[in-house]
Amino acid sequence: MYQASIPVFIRQLNNLSAILKKGEEHALAKKIEPEVFINARLAPDMFPLSRQVQIATDGVKGAAARLAGVEVPSYPDTEKTFSELQARIAKTIEFAKTFSAKQIDGTEEKKVTLKMRDREVGFLGQAYLLNFVLPNLYFHITATYAILRHNGVDIGKKDFIGGL
Repeated sequence: MYQASIPVFIRQLNNLSAILKKGEEHALAKKIEPEVFINARLAPDMFPLSRQVQIATDGVKGAAARLAGVEVPSYPDTEKTFSELQARIAKTIEFAKTFSAKQIDGTEEKKVTLKMRDREVGFLGQAYLLNFVLPNLYFHITATYAILRHNGVDIGKKDFIGGL
């Protein structure tokens, strides 16, 4: 459980950070106001880039904490700049690094309950990680990538996957 979660979370958040850095550099080079990218969406009914990053980090901190049985930290969703989004990612990576394999391994059958908008959803630990947390993490990082790519940022699959 640890190997499928914490190292993956850290790697993906580092890749997200690198993608955002390229987005910011592109905005500066092309003299585009950075908030254009921060507020950009793929479709009118989708969240903007800032919210995609917030949800990705929320998923990581929530999963690590729930699996380890500790309090989930609360972050206000107030980021409006690339530097604020980068700080949020860095804070989440540092939080994830505080967990050991001893805290996460063996949680395959741990009961996890999430409060969704109007209901509660229950999972066992492994299903929570593999069928909910990881797909959501990849979805929101992909949405961030797609927003930036759609707006002309020179990023590709290599940036999404990161260094091998």
